[in-house]
Amino acid sequence: MSEFIHRTVNANGINIHVVEQGDGPAVLLCHGFPESWYSWRHQIPLLAAEGFRAIAVDMRGYGRTDRPHEIEQYTMLHLVGDMIGVLDALEVGKAVIVGHDWGAPVAWHAALLRPDRFSGVVALSVPFRPRAKVHPSTKFPRTDDEMFYQLYFQQPGVAEAEIERDVRRFVRNVLYTLSGDMRSAPSDDGAPRRFDMVPRNGGLAAVLPDPPVLPAWLTDEDIDYYAEQFSHTGFRGGLNWYRNIDRNQELLAPFDGLQITVPALFIAGERDLVLHFDGMSEALATLAQRVPLLRRSLILSGCGHWTQQERPREVNTALIEFLDELG
Repeated sequence: MSEFIHRTVNANGINIHVVEQGDGPAVLLCHGFPESWYSWRHQIPLLAAEGFRAIAVDMRGYGRTDRPHEIEQYTMLHLVGDMIGVLDALEVGKAVIVGHDWGAPVAWHAALLRPDRFSGVVALSVPFRPRAKVHPSTKFPRTDDEMFYQLYFQQPGVAEAEIERDVRRFVRNVLYTLSGDMRSAPSDDGAPRRFDMVPRNGGLAAVLPDPPVLPAWLTDEDIDYYAEQFSHTGFRGGLNWYRNIDRNQELLAPFDGLQITVPALFIAGERDLVLHFDGMSEALATLAQRVPLLRRSLILSGCGHWTQQERPREVNTALIEFLDELG
């Protein structure tokens, strides 16, 4: 079997780094924050072995892909356009698109807007949510003492300055803190653990504790890879995705109310903090109404946010079953 093939393609006006393995029907893999193509390291070889062409992307602003400076260059329309551009550059007519974390909304909207190019969609962690009626940032929780992490990310330069002081520590701690391993540990006072609210006077460091030991699914080598990537790129590109949340709400107005019309699979961890965000219960309960060809919603017991890294065997099994059903 061939090894990973790294290449850079020009797509949607930027240079995008892709990692490929295998031949056959294309499966396009979109990562989230703060990750890279490497988050799919357990899926790429399996997809290739099962007769698929795995294409993992360093998304706009990450890894070896270009990272435009302007905030407005990171809208959902840019991100979906990048995925179409990758298919065009690789001469792929259709693909199944798979996304995790921020990559999940990209995958959902790619399927929503271009069902002619995406024959199926798999989303990990984040269910499809209809367009908000108001700017999402106006609904984010906040108090006098703390704010929702996505609000903390809004002011350019603030989160970057904190995170980039110790890149490796941030990567290590966020991967541990949002995992099922940390989420299963009891808090000191017995109250539910919350890691999505940032103290106004403490920053992210106050809610991302050092792990006593690494979870079994995460190695020092994994952390080193991510840290090396972000030490080179910084975090502005990835954070700019969050700074377009309100702009996306405006740009997606023409598509309000559309259903996703291709077959879909949703996978999430039982202990994923995202499933406990405001509005997620309703999004999960009504997912089949908005995605009428939803084949399955799989909730993995004990799993946290980093679905395909924490539970590669279960994710791989469900992914291959879904792809085989599509024929």
